[in-house]
This record gives sequence, C-alpha cells and structure tokens, in this order.
Amino acid sequence: MRVEFHPDAEAELVAAVDYYESSEPGLGFEFALEANLALERAVKYPTAWALLDANLRRTLFRRFPYGLIYSANAERLVVVAVMNLHRKPGYWRERTK
Repeated sequence: MRVEFHPDAEAELVAAVDYYESSEPGLGFEFALEANLALERAVKYPTAWALLDANLRRTLFRRFPYGLIYSANAERLVVVAVMNLHRKPGYWRERTK
C-alpha cells in the first residue's frame, strides 16, 4: 500500500516533533516513533477504526495526545492530519474537499 501525506499533515508532524524535541531532548524522536507505529497500524489494519466522516478514520497515538486521520483504499492510504487531540475538533475537514 502506498502512503501519502497531505502537505498540512506533514507540516503538523514536523511541528510536533520539533515541539517535543525542544521540550526535552529525545522526546521528539519518541514522538516520531509513536507516529510511525500509528501509521503502521493504519496500513496493516486500515478499516479497524470507526469512520469519522465518509472514508476518514482515526487511529490514536498511545503515548501522546494525537491521532492520525486518514483515508484508505486498496492501493493507498492518505494521511489527512496529525491531529493534536486538544486542538479544535474537525479543523482538518477542509483538507478533504
């Protein structure tokens, strides 16, 4: 399965890694590992999580208050947002239009 990131989702991932790394050295790396694990779960089990909207699903990070919002079909998985769960819900919906 091919994985793609919406440009804003990629920017969110980089910003979160930078934020955690500036908070504590090494924490940004740990966040990146968690993001990778969430992505691996989504790729391995793309329909395991409840639908949020149309073809969008969310898998949660285990250690950090983040979720990975994505859509998937047989050929590709598109990450729409690397969502901070404390941020305004649904802010990413415009990215799906």
